[in-house]
Amino acid sequence: MPASSVGNDVDIDIGALFASLWRNKLRILVGSLLLTALAFLLMSLVSPKYRAETRILIETGESVFTRPANQQADDRPVLDQEGIKSQVELIGSSDLLKRVIVKLDLAKNPELSAGAEPSALSRLFGAVGIGNNPDEETRDDYILQSVRDRLLVYNVAASRVIVIQFSSKDPALAASVANAIADEYVATQQSAKSRANTDAAGWLQPEIADLSQRVKDAEAKVAAYRGSSDLLIGQNNAVLATQQLSELSTELSRVRANRAASEASAQSVRAALAKGAPVETLPAVMASPLIQRLRERQVQLNNDIADLSASLLSGHPRIRALRSQLADLNNQIRLEARKVLGSLEAEAETARLRESQLTSSLNELKKQSSKAGEEEVELRALEREATAQRQLLESYLTRYREASSRTDRGYLPADARIFSRADRPIEPYFPKKIPMTIAAFVASLLLLSIITLLRALFSGQALRPAANTQPVVAEAITAPVAVRDIPEPARPVVEAAQPMAEPVAPLAADIHEMPEEPAVSEAKEQQAELDTSAVEAPAEAPAIPTGHSGIANVATRLMASGAARAVVVSPEGDEASALTILLVRELADRGVRVILVDMTGSGEIGRSMLDDKNLPGITNLLVSEKHFSDVIHPDHYSQAEIIPLGNHDPAKAMQSVGRLPMILNALQSAYDLVVVDAGPATVVELKHLLADGTELILGVVDPDDPDVAATAKAVYDAKLLEPELLTPFEKEHLRLDSGRIVRSA
Repeated sequence: MPASSVGNDVDIDIGALFASLWRNKLRILVGSLLLTALAFLLMSLVSPKYRAETRILIETGESVFTRPANQQADDRPVLDQEGIKSQVELIGSSDLLKRVIVKLDLAKNPELSAGAEPSALSRLFGAVGIGNNPDEETRDDYILQSVRDRLLVYNVAASRVIVIQFSSKDPALAASVANAIADEYVATQQSAKSRANTDAAGWLQPEIADLSQRVKDAEAKVAAYRGSSDLLIGQNNAVLATQQLSELSTELSRVRANRAASEASAQSVRAALAKGAPVETLPAVMASPLIQRLRERQVQLNNDIADLSASLLSGHPRIRALRSQLADLNNQIRLEARKVLGSLEAEAETARLRESQLTSSLNELKKQSSKAGEEEVELRALEREATAQRQLLESYLTRYREASSRTDRGYLPADARIFSRADRPIEPYFPKKIPMTIAAFVASLLLLSIITLLRALFSGQALRPAANTQPVVAEAITAPVAVRDIPEPARPVVEAAQPMAEPVAPLAADIHEMPEEPAVSEAKEQQAELDTSAVEAPAEAPAIPTGHSGIANVATRLMASGAARAVVVSPEGDEASALTILLVRELADRGVRVILVDMTGSGEIGRSMLDDKNLPGITNLLVSEKHFSDVIHPDHYSQAEIIPLGNHDPAKAMQSVGRLPMILNALQSAYDLVVVDAGPATVVELKHLLADGTELILGVVDPDDPDVAATAKAVYDAKLLEPELLTPFEKEHLRLDSGRIVRSA
């Protein structure tokens, strides 16, 4: 059964291919066994290599008992991924490897120093002074490079584990070098910490001495300023002036309260005496001991008068004597009340004087307290400075003691731990004879099979003639222009002899004397053969509308013909070019990827489809001023695209008109149909716009226009392609008959 065609007359026979494999099966098998045996022999001659590995875990070496006092548990130095990568680079550094080489005396190892031994020629050149002496300068570098070639250091992904691998022909050497590198790395970490502690202690010691002196000076300044400013400290660490001011304010408030009470009591007594009211009921009067005794005598006399009034008349001498004593007692009480009033007034005056004195003292203390506050600000600043210096000194002393104790005791835990030391490997890692032998057998079997298949193909044993099939008429109808897929040779670039005088002429006006290519004539012959076979085919082809000049009919004709390019001639100018716009939009509405190239010279098509925008177009593309992406614009009213006339000088653009065929061919490879409106182009100009797979269309608005008739006659006389008529008429159709436009109902 044929799988695929390799030409126009042969197919690949899959059965013949596999038959060639079966015929040569013994040769393929024997060859594979020989190649496998050769590979096994080569692997047996190779010295086995052993690999040992040591694993290091990056973690903090401090415990909860040895961690510095100022370091919290969450502040332990755990390296991130970048830090671990840095440690990997440190393990593979030249300085560390050189120390390992000296420690294990690897320079005397024959395996590592094999490349370091100079040849006899190098020794001879070194003896006569030509080149460097390899014994002195390059031996250590050779050994270091040999160690580095056998060393592999990497970090296990998503972990803080570093793996050190070393390969060697000697398994003991592989294990010892890997362990020695790990030990040297840990020792380097401890040495770095020791050096850091020593440097810290050496830096802290003079700093502490200097800081101690600064603390003394700061505290002396505080004491001197306190003595000079007379800022005595009372209770609660308050300045004495401020404390006295508070106490004096309290005393003043008490004196003012007493004065107010005395004045109120005196006022009440004075009012009672003025009104003649009894004063013995007033609290201030009753507080006097004499008034209390007189009041008791008054009560007794009233009782006696009441007792005697029961047996004696009011005019009795005894009763009159008692009443006389009572009157004298009342007068004495009022007299004593006046004395109490005088005492209260004197007390109020005394309180008033005391208040005035306290107010004066208070004002004096306010001034002193204000001055003391200003001086206290300066004092607090000096105290803060002294406190800061003292705290810094204490922190330095703590750090110095910790650094000194660690250095003296030699306790320097590294931030790395070897948790898996390398053991002497038992099996070599290279070569793996059994897996590699199997792989060699499979590879050789596959290689010999491919060679056998290629021989069968190139010798023609697996090829057979292709079956002759008649072309289908439908294919001939839908793809008559398949010849356009034949690669077209590069067209010669023909420059215009003279620039265009007026831009209104079509841009195709100067495409002259371009020779018809051989590919075009061959394509026409193949097209004629396809047409002949289509006519002679027994199948009946679907009818293609002919003689229909409406826009929809022309669009259907173009789609059915499979044309890659359509050249529209508009003898009537911009009025007929409007039909081209309608045709392009009709094709776009039917799903055809179509692009319109405006070569009318007036540029009216581009302005109509782009809303009067002056955008770059075909003239800019001809002079290589813009790229295709810059000159191709979407139609504002359909899915079609357009290349407008452009904004470059048409006369200068026509000097590069030789690039036009290349541009149109490039557009044909990207679009289903390229429509070129050539405006009122002549027959000479049209000849060079027509190519394989091109349809010629004549735009007609007024069939009676003499320019239309002249163009149709010229096309017929030049024996160009039979043009399609593009008209706005739907009911009355037009057709061409020997170059004349004829109406047909």
